[in-house]
Amino acid sequence: MSASPSKDLEGEVGVQSPDEQEHMDQPESSQQQPAFDFEVKEQDRWLPIANVARIMKTALPENAKIAKEAKECMQECVSEFISFITSEASEKCQQEKRKTVNGEDILFAMTSLGFENYAEALKIYLAKYRESQSQRNQSEGARGGSGGYGPY
Repeated sequence: MSASPSKDLEGEVGVQSPDEQEHMDQPESSQQQPAFDFEVKEQDRWLPIANVARIMKTALPENAKIAKEAKECMQECVSEFISFITSEASEKCQQEKRKTVNGEDILFAMTSLGFENYAEALKIYLAKYRESQSQRNQSEGARGGSGGYGPY
């Protein structure tokens, strides 16, 4: 079966199905849809299992084994958690009419969703990370900032 319109509707101009007519009758503000229209596969929503397993191994003794089901469960859980936090942060950005989610948005989302303990630790980490980046940029500026590649 093809996706083209049926023969009897091809020649008619302005013919709408009842669903389309209902959609057209709604106020414009209620017709908000995402800017993209494609389906995301379930495996594309998840973090790569190899990365999840590598992180899991760092928390366990060297000789510990991790079952495939445990890796898959953790993969799904952490992916869902990240999506949960990110969607809250993204909503905040949309309300503030911004397109870029930053570290503070993530921290705000974590706090507002009840993960204050984690947000506090990440706030400290983010401050230290930014400080190290600032020092790194300053030292590169003192050396000429070419990054070792030289001028082209």
